[in-house]
Amino acid sequence: MRVFLILLTLLLAGPLQANPFAVKPDFLPVEQAFVLTHDRLPDGQLRLFFQIQQGYYLYQKRLKFDGIEPSQQPQLPAAENHHDEFFGDSGVYRQQLELLIPASATGELRLGWQGCADAGLCYPPQTTVIDLGGKPPATAEQASDQALASGLQQASLAWSLLAFFGLGLLLAFTPCSLPMLPILAGLVLGNGASARRGWLLAGVYVLSMALVYAALGVVAALLGASLQAWLQQPWLLGSLAALFVALALPMFGAFELQLPAALRDRLDRAGQGTRGGNLYGAALLGALSGLLLGPCMTAPLAGALLYIAQSGDVLQGALVLFSLGLGMGLPLLLLVTLGNRYLPRPGAWMNAVKGVFGFVFLAMALYTVRSLLPAPLLLALAGAWLIALAWAAWLTLHTRPVLRVVPMLGALWGGLLLIGAAAGGNDLWQPLQPFAGNSTAATSAAKHDAFTTVSTPAALQRELDAAKARGQWVLVDYYADWCVACKVMENEVFARADVQTALDGVHLLRLDVTLDAPDSKALLQRYQVPGPPSLIWIGPEGDERRARRITGEVDAATFLQHWAQTRSQG
Repeated sequence: MRVFLILLTLLLAGPLQANPFAVKPDFLPVEQAFVLTHDRLPDGQLRLFFQIQQGYYLYQKRLKFDGIEPSQQPQLPAAENHHDEFFGDSGVYRQQLELLIPASATGELRLGWQGCADAGLCYPPQTTVIDLGGKPPATAEQASDQALASGLQQASLAWSLLAFFGLGLLLAFTPCSLPMLPILAGLVLGNGASARRGWLLAGVYVLSMALVYAALGVVAALLGASLQAWLQQPWLLGSLAALFVALALPMFGAFELQLPAALRDRLDRAGQGTRGGNLYGAALLGALSGLLLGPCMTAPLAGALLYIAQSGDVLQGALVLFSLGLGMGLPLLLLVTLGNRYLPRPGAWMNAVKGVFGFVFLAMALYTVRSLLPAPLLLALAGAWLIALAWAAWLTLHTRPVLRVVPMLGALWGGLLLIGAAAGGNDLWQPLQPFAGNSTAATSAAKHDAFTTVSTPAALQRELDAAKARGQWVLVDYYADWCVACKVMENEVFARADVQTALDGVHLLRLDVTLDAPDSKALLQRYQVPGPPSLIWIGPEGDERRARRITGEVDAATFLQHWAQTRSQG
């Protein structure tokens, strides 16, 4: 009986395997299975990049580079061993492949390649023709991040440190770094530190902030955008906000914030003879400031990260980011410590100062979690904070009735914020927008409808192919729910009528990289974007205008200027 069953199984095996009704796997089109892009690096090399989908692979021996000299052939990276029915034992590439063509190569490159799917399909050989131009394009116009990365490659370490220190000085007064000011001011002025002690506290604060900033930048360059997303996790932002609230309450006399007795006694002995704040607290607040600034994408930071990613020189990247952090902290350090010199001697007025910085810390808590809260709730909390601040100022100014008009106006605006929040408003400067009719809602709806949101490489390629077939410009907007600057540009740039008019006829794509997932990493890797916000222009023929890339938050005027220059250059 057992022999009969075995024979029956063998007889049926062939017909079952040939069953015409069996489910066959769905294979991606070749251009979606193997997404090829190319761009120029700051040193003039042509970068060829294959994004290979899961379950597919490229053959190493099928790569051909016709049209260029043998000495200009790219060096192929080590391949993975693979055995299949088509070519036997072969070397293959999976997930991604990056190749570099020397800047000296000119003419037309005829790139040949072939790939297969694990499920049993082998695609025909493919050929792509790439125009290398008649001369090396190393001196072509570069975007700001490219220019900075190129400068790092060509300049000495001393010049690089000096240049990034200067960039940090300029960044110190941008919206990205201004939140440092109230924290540092609360640390020095709120503790009534002497001039010498204030310098020491502020110096420790800036030093620790710069160290954290450098470390975060290096890790972000090594790991991609996953660190930027991790720093925006709700639990981390909530913890930072709770800490700011805990720092604010002692300023109002709610309680005295103290360490455990044993640790406090040891620190007191270590810091005997000092007054006006604790160095350990200064270092802690500096580290927190570095965490707050870490996700803030700017062109200098993007340039440093691009250099680290291309060169692998983590040490120099860390040093220039450290220098950038010092430059950002120096103007604020001078502002706080020199400003402290002109304050009157310690006295009863210090209690009022502590109260002010208590409100500052509460504002920082609200600022930290602003990306997590619904817009109406954020508006309501801002209104409540403003009313509380106005009430405290009213009580403090009881001896100066003339000045009481200022807190009255503040309380009035806070009340308008609460009314606007109750009606579903979302604008701090126009809290009564919900009562203005449906024009704002219509503009907002048009703004959202104008963008096509994609979250996978395959969907992006379909949209790009469709736009190329129509001969249409494409604007690629890298976006994440945790990216506050992205939301600011969404409301203050793309919602404007003049911007929408200027973008008429442009295919608008929003790449959602909110999740720390393989698809998000692949989308960021597609154009070597360190993180959102980043805006990329794709020409009608399908190539990026790399020199016109926008990294970081910009206003409407700057955006329109970029678009006008991009369009005029074709």
